[in-house]
Amino acid sequence: MNLIDVIEKDKCTGCMACKNVCPVNAIKIERDTNGFQYPKIDQAKCIHCSLCKKACPVVTTLKEQKNETKAYACKNENTNVRMQSSSGGIFTLIAEDILNQKGVVFGAKFNQKFEVVHDYVLKKEELSIFRGSKYLQSKIGNSYKKVKRFLENGRKVLFTGTPCQIEGLLTYLGKDYENLYTQDIICHGVPSPKVWKKYLEYKEENKKIKEISFRKKDILGWNNYQVHYKYENSEENIHHEEDIYMKLFLQNLILRESCYSCNFKKINRKSDITLADFWGINEVLPEFNDEKGTSALIVHSKKGNEIFDRIKENINFIEVSIEDIKQYNPCLCDSANYNNSREQFFKVLNKEGLKKAIEKFL
Repeated sequence: MNLIDVIEKDKCTGCMACKNVCPVNAIKIERDTNGFQYPKIDQAKCIHCSLCKKACPVVTTLKEQKNETKAYACKNENTNVRMQSSSGGIFTLIAEDILNQKGVVFGAKFNQKFEVVHDYVLKKEELSIFRGSKYLQSKIGNSYKKVKRFLENGRKVLFTGTPCQIEGLLTYLGKDYENLYTQDIICHGVPSPKVWKKYLEYKEENKKIKEISFRKKDILGWNNYQVHYKYENSEENIHHEEDIYMKLFLQNLILRESCYSCNFKKINRKSDITLADFWGINEVLPEFNDEKGTSALIVHSKKGNEIFDRIKENINFIEVSIEDIKQYNPCLCDSANYNNSREQFFKVLNKEGLKKAIEKFL
């Protein structure tokens, strides 16, 4: 039995709350033909406790709330940290605040295969692995279980992820924890891990990749960021509008099905803080843009306000309206537009390979 018997496949976000909550390990994860992960129930193990249904954030919609949101344009005063970050370097300050209280920070990192996985750190010196955008859906693994153990032991925890992962964690936990802090992002959507793997193979035909950064901004600036590939004896910087993988991603050809009708894009979110690039800063606050990166920061909760109050002495910030952010970053509330060539793209990819799909669709 698949969990898509509980919800339609095109609604499943792959947040993995169901797998983490299962008390008998009856849920395994399988990939579909396009490379996306979906849960499957082993009926021989299932005890029909329905915890997986209760933990699913699509089925168990959390109570709607009306937040007293505050929005800011922000830049970390530490230019070095900002240049290592995708936008304004604010995540580092939030994470350091929790670590200064002997807390734990969860985030997404590359593993040795350049897959994106969730992990945690206990030291500020380790935060660099979480910096920078990674245009892939992270593998949650057992992270929700680990979060719960830390919380039950009285540790403060900052959990960062996509909006569906945040709500997946909250439905998995099933109750509020005063020592839990959550930060999500304005998410465009998550692309196929299969396409990413094939693209890496395509890039590595003659040379091995050692390092990847999706958001290199020290050459052409933040708005004209480049995708950086470091090889054993060379490096390559490609403008994001010219990089093949980024083209596929931004043209909505390779996103997960649920991303075209996302339940978690909204202003009033369950997270304490939302971070994103402040696209449109040149229209809203042109004098604030120095092309080194500006973050849009939205505070949703009392805990979010408490964090902001503690870190704001290290931030150059200006309060803005939520509409200033929404106007230029519509992904705050709007799902990605479905690309009518998506189904055909994957058919060609699976039958003839990535090169042929690139030729036909780019």
